[in-house]
Amino acid sequence: MKEIAPDGTPPRIQSETDGLLGGVINAVKAHIRENGLQVGDWLPSEGAFSEKFGVSRGIVREAYRSLAALTLIDIGNGRRPRVAAPKADVLALITDHAVYTDQVTIQQIFDVRRTIERRTVVLAAMRRTDREAAEIIALADAMQRDFQDPQKVMEHDIAFHEAIGAASRNPMFALIVGSFHVVTRQTWPIGWASRASNETRQESIDGHMTIAQAIANGDPTLGEQAMVEHFDLTVKALLTAGVY
Repeated sequence: MKEIAPDGTPPRIQSETDGLLGGVINAVKAHIRENGLQVGDWLPSEGAFSEKFGVSRGIVREAYRSLAALTLIDIGNGRRPRVAAPKADVLALITDHAVYTDQVTIQQIFDVRRTIERRTVVLAAMRRTDREAAEIIALADAMQRDFQDPQKVMEHDIAFHEAIGAASRNPMFALIVGSFHVVTRQTWPIGWASRASNETRQESIDGHMTIAQAIANGDPTLGEQAMVEHFDLTVKALLTAGVY
């Protein structure tokens, strides 16, 4: 007698289904590459791929859902799927999962952030548009304006770093920096509260303005120095609060 899986499916059939699904996923990705499809381009319907691959429409549907979960394609209601741009939220979920399952520490994440963002600020200072420079300055100003509302300061802070990532003109940096928001929303209130006084909190706000002005002035050296100092202060605040 064959052993039955917890869902009642014989292991052999379940394995075949998984194999078919993986094969269709790979075939869809190959179709995108071989046909030079770009973000926004349409993919064949479930029925067309079902006929082409000789599998059920259900398998194709599951393949599309899997690719959509990775934000590689978009499967809007009632429309054929389209090629999508990867989103930072997927990487954010992976990072969050790694933290909660003790695979990485908060300090290790900040070590990566410090390394990446000292480079993004250099590139932003060299490549930003006037509009981007104004946006970054405005976000630093907003942090000062809303100083008495930590929740708003945090959101401005997250947007500030993401704006610098975008201004770097390197989409990989923008994607990675954009993925840090989940962890930031967990650690930022701790770091803010661990600063002993409004004076030390103001030091953090001033650091953001120094970074913003360096970018606006096209000064990558000052921008990098200010970004490193900013992360050193943030890491110190988290260590003081017992976050390792």
